[in-house]
Amino acid sequence: MRDAATAPAAGAPVPDSTGRSAGNGPSGTWACPGADPRGADEGYAAARVRLLQDAELSGPDRRRALSALTDQWLHELFGPDAPPGTALVAVGGYGHGELSPRSDLDLLLLHDGSTGAAALAALADRLWYPVWDLGLALDHSVRTPDEARTAAADDLKVQLGLLEARHLAGEADLTAQLRTAALGRWRAQARTRLPELREYATERARRHGELRFLLEPDLKEARGGLRDLTALRAVAASWLADAPREGLQQARDTLLDARDALHLTTGRATDRLALQDQDQVAEALGLLDADTLLRRVYEAAGAVSYASDVTWREVERVLRPRSAAPRGARLRGLLGGGRRSAVRPSGEPVPERTPLAEGVVEHEGEAALALHARPDRDPVLPLRAAAAAAQAGLPLALPALRKLARTAPDLPVPWPAEAREEFVTLLGAGEATVPVWEAMDAAGLVARLLPDWERVRCRPQRNPVHRYTVDRHLVETAVRAAALTRRVHRPDLLLTGALLHDIGKGWPGDHSLTGETIARDLAARIGFDEADTRTLAALVRHHLLLVETATRRNLDDPATIRSVAEAVGSHGTLELLHALTEADALATGPAAWSAWRAALVDDLVSRVAAVLSGAAVADQTDGQELTAEGERLAMEAWRTGGPVLALRPQKGTGSGGGQGAAEPRTDGEAVPGGAAPEPVGVELRVALPEQPGVLPAVAGVLALHKLTVRAADLRLVELSALAGGVPEGRADSADRNGPDAGRPAGPGGTPAPGGTVTGETPRVLLLTWRVAAQYGSLPQPARLREDLVRALDGSLRLAARLAEREAAYRPRRSGAVQPPPPRATVAAGDSAAATVLEVRAQDAPGLLHRIGRALEEAGVRVRSAHVSTLGANAVDAFYLTDAAGSPLSEVAAARLAQRLEAELR
Repeated sequence: MRDAATAPAAGAPVPDSTGRSAGNGPSGTWACPGADPRGADEGYAAARVRLLQDAELSGPDRRRALSALTDQWLHELFGPDAPPGTALVAVGGYGHGELSPRSDLDLLLLHDGSTGAAALAALADRLWYPVWDLGLALDHSVRTPDEARTAAADDLKVQLGLLEARHLAGEADLTAQLRTAALGRWRAQARTRLPELREYATERARRHGELRFLLEPDLKEARGGLRDLTALRAVAASWLADAPREGLQQARDTLLDARDALHLTTGRATDRLALQDQDQVAEALGLLDADTLLRRVYEAAGAVSYASDVTWREVERVLRPRSAAPRGARLRGLLGGGRRSAVRPSGEPVPERTPLAEGVVEHEGEAALALHARPDRDPVLPLRAAAAAAQAGLPLALPALRKLARTAPDLPVPWPAEAREEFVTLLGAGEATVPVWEAMDAAGLVARLLPDWERVRCRPQRNPVHRYTVDRHLVETAVRAAALTRRVHRPDLLLTGALLHDIGKGWPGDHSLTGETIARDLAARIGFDEADTRTLAALVRHHLLLVETATRRNLDDPATIRSVAEAVGSHGTLELLHALTEADALATGPAAWSAWRAALVDDLVSRVAAVLSGAAVADQTDGQELTAEGERLAMEAWRTGGPVLALRPQKGTGSGGGQGAAEPRTDGEAVPGGAAPEPVGVELRVALPEQPGVLPAVAGVLALHKLTVRAADLRLVELSALAGGVPEGRADSADRNGPDAGRPAGPGGTPAPGGTVTGETPRVLLLTWRVAAQYGSLPQPARLREDLVRALDGSLRLAARLAEREAAYRPRRSGAVQPPPPRATVAAGDSAAATVLEVRAQDAPGLLHRIGRALEEAGVRVRSAHVSTLGANAVDAFYLTDAAGSPLSEVAAARLAQRLEAELR
């Protein structure tokens, strides 16, 4: 009952009999006029503290005990001398008879209208002020039964609260009449109010998200939370439908236990399970760690979400207009042909049972078991029913699931061919696979089919790039892969590999290596032959190979292409890995895939495919053709001797001057290869004569202008024909070549800006950046160029300016969870021509500037830099050499990694 504002200020009028001025009290201490704030209040406060500190009392028992203690206290406050015709009623969550430590008190002071305003106000003061004195949250109102009815008609939340009405003190008959009337109205108006309730639940889910997929879930408001349990009770009270009861009470207890521990550990009335509180809450509940806590909460939320889906489907069926009989039955009845449809006493045709598969029929909008089905003699029936339901876009009927789970025998191992075909058919149904799979999972059928599934079920993924738990991510990857099956020769292997690619995340260690072993076992269990089993194991083992190589390695290094070709081994596996890479990234989240990354992966795949076809590796590691715009910028930079910039919004694809790049699209069509359109952003191209300090200078200027770097492409272009200004049009080194690559020495070892040592080919750096404005409008290219010139000549103190910005930025993050420390590692053996240094860190303003400056100060040369940002994580790779152009020694590389980690902390 939430119908007002704040507690009255000193001297303000007290609430009147209608409760129009009633509301939440302040956190300070208030004294009820004419009342002693001590006595019963102090006794209740002390007893409450003892109860909450009692280590022997927890869970539902503690919530019920706290509710009973509060009932007694409020009964005493109400007193035997209360005016006749009044009653104190608990509504909402408190009405359910359980209180969490910081739950608010939902109270209704009910009166029959015979009590005078002054006496009613005095009674309200006697009740509300002690609650405020103790700092307890209070939602209250003062109403007659007619006023309560009017409020319930206007406000669905008030109506839901009255359904939980429970008598506390005063005239019990008055409370009973209120509750009876509220339930009667709810049942009489169910056909109009239940759709309203569903719309409210849908909107709440849209605002707060799906609880079981959130790293910081709202235990009350998110979909699958406590609000949905209230909605399910309301549906049951309507007598039109009821929720499946299996596991629902346990799920409710789990969510409430987590909220209780959250209240006690934080001391706040919060429902959001924030990251910084999860370890303490887990410890308070006696759980191993925060992941165990989240997994338990996710499982509970999943049970609530599934029960909600089933319940609302049943409500929809009940509320369906009676004229909406199956079209075929109505038509046959009109024509008098075919089978005679059964007719109910009301004259309504009995819905048809349309066959979908052997033993499976469509019945009233669901996939159900046929009357002749014998699950106890048909072990393939669960998969056949699931596949038929998904392909028809229908949910599996709950009675069918229960019967299959109860009576169907386990499949023999290895599975028969029919079972394998039905399994692949289920996975290939696209979006319709998800609800069918989750229904089977809720019934325990998935764990029986794939025993290792339990290890990944509801397992959280701490990387914010991931939007789903491990199990849902696997199913979502299969959904994405279903759209790519026309691109491969073995759709069955693609779909199965998609479902299993992260199966190793349920075990310690590298999930790709662990998953390879599990995939072998499961592939054999499913009935794939030895060759297919090897292919599936390779898909799981190397499912990250293409995207990590394309975005973090130098594709013009022969060692890169050779290592990928050796790992993949065949065109068939490469084809499957290519599709799996895209499906995996699309299922991960929007930050994991883009047209830029798609172009890089496509380029890598084409090179590896050529090598697998017999082409020489050297032929696949030459520099790539520049675009016309790239040539123009390079020549302009060489001609003017200074930086040239081009900044433009872009929705399409392509990495510009980078390898595998395409001209920016302006027609809005899909990117070849199925990549999704790039989010609106900007492509920034910078060309300037080769000189030291370019990487930290450009990165620093971008950070100064509040531009976030999502990806980068740095190349060194040789201009072979000075006369006439026509470049040769090819780059002499790899994609994202750094600013120090092949730097020609001028007098005294200093490069000559805009030129080279006499007789050497002039070189221009061409940098393509993928950037997005953090907020505000995009900067003008002229302003960027001006600051870049000043940064290069030293007149712009970049480091100091960025430090000032960081100091101003840091306080806003003071309450946030501290990210893991940065890590720099040497990738031994990944290149014969350079040392590969990988840097992983929390993305922050100026991060790339700091990395570039540290590399400059270390005196190393950057042959190639691969810059990538995934969500809040920066994952960069740098190909480094010493001053002589040789790879760093093992000792020097290790020292550089340590130095870089220290610099970034």
